[in-house]
Amino acid sequence: MAELKVRNRLASFLQLLQPKFMEVKERNNVAVEQSEGTVASITGWSQIPFHRIEDNLGLLPILSNSNSIPLMYLSGFGNECASEDPRCPGSLPEGQNNPQVCPYNLYAEQLSGSAFTCPRSTNKRSWLYRILPSVSHKPFESIDEGHVTHNWDEVDPDPNQLRWKPFEIPKASQKKVDFVSGLHTLCGAGDIKSNNGIAIHIFLCNTSMENRCFYNSDGDFLIVPQKGNLLIYTEFGKMLVQPNEICVIQDVSPFNVVAWHGNYTPYKYNLKNFMVINSVAFDHADPSIFTVLTAKSVRPGVAIADFVIFPPRWGVADKTFRPPYYHRNCMSEFMGLIRGHYEAKQGGFLPGGGSLHSTMTPHGPDADCFEKASKVKLAPERIADGTMAFMFESSLSLAVTKWGLKASRCLDENYHKCWEPLKSHFTPNSRNPAGPN
Repeated sequence: MAELKVRNRLASFLQLLQPKFMEVKERNNVAVEQSEGTVASITGWSQIPFHRIEDNLGLLPILSNSNSIPLMYLSGFGNECASEDPRCPGSLPEGQNNPQVCPYNLYAEQLSGSAFTCPRSTNKRSWLYRILPSVSHKPFESIDEGHVTHNWDEVDPDPNQLRWKPFEIPKASQKKVDFVSGLHTLCGAGDIKSNNGIAIHIFLCNTSMENRCFYNSDGDFLIVPQKGNLLIYTEFGKMLVQPNEICVIQDVSPFNVVAWHGNYTPYKYNLKNFMVINSVAFDHADPSIFTVLTAKSVRPGVAIADFVIFPPRWGVADKTFRPPYYHRNCMSEFMGLIRGHYEAKQGGFLPGGGSLHSTMTPHGPDADCFEKASKVKLAPERIADGTMAFMFESSLSLAVTKWGLKASRCLDENYHKCWEPLKSHFTPNSRNPAGPN
């Protein structure tokens, strides 16, 4: 496994504990392309299962600085897909899933991502044909949990607006940090035993995993890389994911699958392919127009987590304050910046950092943004060119970890000051003050 010379940062991982509810809101073409990039997946809570490679179990993230790794991708989100190793033609059984004897004497194994009783239209499952079934492994071994946690009560709740400076990537010359040891839980909510909740992790690493691998049985991983390239080995094949792409991982073993078919598979998506919608008259459209993925809760219309992006687009609304408006929300909002400058806060909110506005905590444009946007002469304009910001929005009240508040040493203690210059413009004797237009 090649060692990455450039340090890597995954700006955020969102761990979802309801994988069967994952869906795409905007059904653009899922990336089917040859891509340079990185691969990653992320593991669970306080106990990280550890396996040796010979156990045939786990995910194997490899850091890569190669720009020419040729990979072919199957097309279509939610499609029924199939693949087999070209060295074993005909390894997929014909006409049935579980023959008495599989081609090449493989083992048939089903991976279920939904309950058997779900309607057929929502059933998620794949059949894999493998050299050995995944049950043939040695006992799990615990390793030190490091900075991965699901203890949401280790610090008192903090309703303040929180912002983090870019998280520091360790230098390989000082300490090698691989995918597992580079996981740091920032915040989260819910209960692993009831299979309901989310966790947001920051991933910092500088070297590939060697002679160990892991799998996550707690839920799906949505991975948003910010810097560097990763190569993910999954039991369904390899994926390269680079900044401005995302991927979702559900699977187990990368080592001994010869063929598979089904609709419960890892996938990747290039955010530049998202077809942006915006207001063409006045005011803002509902922010749900920017939603890429949703993990539903049991309440209709309420999400365990929405994945939202703020990509380059046109702004043409008349008589409108165009930046994001001031807001209090019944949802929690975690934001990150992959690249560029976020329109509502040109300074302080930097790529590789993040912010958290908890349930009903007020937030919005900083003073400089408000003054400029209130006075500018409106005309059609490009917004956020060269920028990609994202948000995890959740109906759960996210608790921040000790690492997030203290040990990371990245919390911006001066975040609140960006709103201090705001001043009153109240004109009690004039209902219609003169504006720029």
